[in-house]
Amino acid sequence: MRHLFWRVAAIGFFGLLLASCAGESQEESAGSEFKVPVTYYKLDNGLKVILSEDHTSPTAIVAVYYNIGFRIEPRDRTGFAHLFEHMMFQGSQNLGKMEFIKLVQQNGGVLNGSTRFDFTNYFEIVPSHKLETMLWAEADRMRGLDITQENLTNQQGVVKNEVKVNVLNQPYGGFPWLDMPQYANENWFNAHNFYGDLEDLDAATVEDVSSFFKTYYAPNNAAISVVGDFDPEEVKGWIQKYFGDIPAVEQPPKPDISEARQEAEKEFVKDDSLANKPALAVAYHMPQRNTPEYYAMGLLDQILIQGDNSLLVQKLENEKGYSSDVNGGINYLGNMFNYQGPMLWMYDLTYDNDTTRDDIMAAVEEVMSGLKEELTQEMLDRAIIKIRSQLYDNIGGTFGLGRADLLCSFALFDDNPERINTLEEEFRKVDLETVNKTIDEYLRPTNRTILVTNPLLASNAKTEL
Repeated sequence: MRHLFWRVAAIGFFGLLLASCAGESQEESAGSEFKVPVTYYKLDNGLKVILSEDHTSPTAIVAVYYNIGFRIEPRDRTGFAHLFEHMMFQGSQNLGKMEFIKLVQQNGGVLNGSTRFDFTNYFEIVPSHKLETMLWAEADRMRGLDITQENLTNQQGVVKNEVKVNVLNQPYGGFPWLDMPQYANENWFNAHNFYGDLEDLDAATVEDVSSFFKTYYAPNNAAISVVGDFDPEEVKGWIQKYFGDIPAVEQPPKPDISEARQEAEKEFVKDDSLANKPALAVAYHMPQRNTPEYYAMGLLDQILIQGDNSLLVQKLENEKGYSSDVNGGINYLGNMFNYQGPMLWMYDLTYDNDTTRDDIMAAVEEVMSGLKEELTQEMLDRAIIKIRSQLYDNIGGTFGLGRADLLCSFALFDDNPERINTLEEEFRKVDLETVNKTIDEYLRPTNRTILVTNPLLASNAKTEL
């Protein structure tokens, strides 16, 4: 997926961007401005609201993000944040079981939800004349779910089957997006099984679900973005009407999710009875979000792993022929912007049985050991062009869904959705000195975790080398 979230087809915005920049030099294009319209305010109950108009097509997106992801779910309830995502479709005060889904689909829309490291999100893409209906429906389930033992038992079974299908009974199941955080991190909040232990899923009670909902699905722990074809004053009135009287709830203190500096390289082997060839993943702890080094890592990601011209792809695929599926990026469950806590930069590949782990790592070392000497300003300039292209693909893709995602993320984590319009500028501030400092601190071998999948073996135990 060489960054799946950013490879959504661009609609509208990127075409306009290319047209505006055609024939310009880099210096000229740097001065050409493209700004996402952003109107940001908060209701009295703390709900963060972001409106972004786009009259390109008669569609609208409603995206609701709750500031609770699987990173901070209860210790004895692993997988609970994901389980609750399923519970949100089981009925609310005015919509019965599955009626929310029918309401969207029968009005010509699509919908989905997901659980990530630091948020759980829900969205609907509908014809714009159905926007008010979607706002009412999202407010209805924020106001109160139909939490019953029957619904809970049903969704416990659904989630357990999902774990079995996607992880336990799948070759390379969970590799490396689910596995690597458990090996590379030390803090339980970052290192537990996010999909959930089956015993923990079984142990969840109606009381657990009710308490979780009342605590985390409150308006003062949420952001809503509306993107598309609408009249802002009309939408403001609807949001106040449907969400304004939902009471705020005092939020518990956030746990410490920090990670200590990794001082020694770690390596693990995971046996996989269903895999037919070995796989390898390499992860490095990221710089703190929004620092100069963080943006430098974004450019290094482009230089090292994104696209056919990236250094590791060139070395491992084209020169050595060890693999044909070198993938990687920052945040495998999203993009480098839509998370809040510690994160890994990671890449992975499968390779033939007659190639060894040492062959792979020797080739990797050829790239990494000479990286500082090979870097030039021209390489940084190309990386900026690539990340700019991906950013605007993201912003314009899927009727603006990527834009809604960034707006909600920046509202939740930074209280500043306008950050969407400063990202390109931050990347352009990165110079060679900053990149070299970032390489020294964050791409050192002692900040590295290596995970090898050992194929055709029955044991599922992880073994530290």
